[in-house]
Amino acid sequence: MKDQILQRVVKHAEYIIKNKSTVRETARVFDVSKSTVHADVTKRLFKMDEALWQEVKKVLEINLAERHLRGGESTKNKYLSVKKRDL
Repeated sequence: MKDQILQRVVKHAEYIIKNKSTVRETARVFDVSKSTVHADVTKRLFKMDEALWQEVKKVLEINLAERHLRGGESTKNKYLSVKKRDL
């Protein structure tokens, strides 16, 4: 892999671990697609550094388990903001 891609993969992984970030949040910060971040921290990282991949995997598994909670909170906030505008 090119050095540029290798550096990007490590940056994405370190950001996710440090901030307990989701793939979506990481993509927004680095201005890349969710698909790029996901491929970086699953496929490419596994080939490069399995120990770092294990740490990222733990965070991603937590995010997966909590995903329904974040979605529910987002929907709640959406409807609360709509009600406030209508008043």
